[in-house]
Amino acid sequence: MVLKKFAARSALVASLGLATITPAQAQFWQCAPFARMISGIAIRGNANTWWAQAAGRYLRGSVPKVGSVLAFEATRRMRVGHVAMVSKIVSAREVLLTHANWSRRGGVENNVRAVDVSAAGDWSQVKVWYAPQAGLGTSAYPTKGFIYSGKDAAVELAAVEEGTAS
Repeated sequence: MVLKKFAARSALVASLGLATITPAQAQFWQCAPFARMISGIAIRGNANTWWAQAAGRYLRGSVPKVGSVLAFEATRRMRVGHVAMVSKIVSAREVLLTHANWSRRGGVENNVRAVDVSAAGDWSQVKVWYAPQAGLGTSAYPTKGFIYSGKDAAVELAAVEEGTAS
């Protein structure tokens, strides 16, 4: 009888332990903490503040580079903006993004299409893959540009500030 009670208690404890284990994909992500984690760009706060916060800390520009973060402007539909890391360059006007909280609330998407639809070809307006439509969404989103990460960013920034950049 004692053995049966012990076995039942052990089974209960084990099942409760398994119930608390959740896979990494079950994590609810906001775009900014996720972008910070995967890009190494140490900026905190809402996505719409990243561009200004990057000034003087990271290089910024309008040319996508792998590992850079595309900063989206805040809009009526996206009040706190959005940030997404460039995971691959497809062409001068198409990249793949890895980001969170876009197609599915709190979900992560890896290597999804983003296309520059700006008239000037300067990445100031993009369309991004939207899973519920299984394609590029119907909306074009304004962006501020790319925030560049990497170990060389501080050296490059210092060279730009000193006017010695090549």
